[in-house]
Amino acid sequence: MLGLGETTSPAAGDLIRDGSEASFMADVIDASREVPVIVDFWATWCGPCKQLGPALEAAVLAAKGKVKMVKIDVDQNQMVAAQLRIQSVPTVYAFWQGQPVDGFQGALPGSEIKKFIDKLAALAGDGGLGEAIAAAEEMLDQGAVADAAETFAAILGEEPENAAAYGGMARAHIAAGNLDQAEAFLNAAPAAIAKSQEIEAARARLELAKQAANAGPEAELRARVEADPADHQARFDLAVALNAGGQVEAAVDELLELFRRDREWNDGAAKAQLFTIFDALKPQDPIVLKGRRKLSSMIFS
Repeated sequence: MLGLGETTSPAAGDLIRDGSEASFMADVIDASREVPVIVDFWATWCGPCKQLGPALEAAVLAAKGKVKMVKIDVDQNQMVAAQLRIQSVPTVYAFWQGQPVDGFQGALPGSEIKKFIDKLAALAGDGGLGEAIAAAEEMLDQGAVADAAETFAAILGEEPENAAAYGGMARAHIAAGNLDQAEAFLNAAPAAIAKSQEIEAARARLELAKQAANAGPEAELRARVEADPADHQARFDLAVALNAGGQVEAAVDELLELFRRDREWNDGAAKAQLFTIFDALKPQDPIVLKGRRKLSSMIFS
């Protein structure tokens, strides 16, 4: 490892590489625990991609190892693109500590690309905000909601448009049962991050929390489904109750079965609910990966 006083630049091959579905976990998720990783989703037929790609590569090389870049051809890696809900190219995601923390769609001018890279590089600079976010997330996972909220608030005090901290604060409100406060907080998100993955994940978590507050009794709903497997409303309500009780995978299974039986029921409610659950979880959560695969196989069968 280089010392702080050394200036030798890493080789381009160490910083920029072509990724695939098979290497995504190692190249992106695992690697981002050491340094932020930019993922450039592109296609050979995409004109703007041919402009953005080289500009991103130049900016990554200029950062001298503070960030890395992985290029994903969406036509060759459709499963990864589907899992991350890539709707158009170019789309760029930035991962840090195993999670997406920033991103944008379309080509950007060089000055904006530099700002994007500089912001990511700062996350890992000296521990800094990235380390604080990771600590706050751990607090939240362990149920120390007040401590997590305090940490997220401190981060936002330094960087008000930090999407990871903003989404984390919203999730802290939700975990504390302050759903109205969480909704107001999300509605007030700065425009620059309002559509970010972190904010959308918190919105999905809020929607599920609202549903949980009105969830029916699981045993009664299960009995209704067993008595009449074609009772789609009972199956949907059972999925809501299961998710509210922390049985997320079981909820996903019920929604997949409902989709299999009648994908158009209630204007596609099963698919919409599945996406809400997927959005509320981390993109690489095994429940998300397994659920998306099953849903895709049903859609295209």
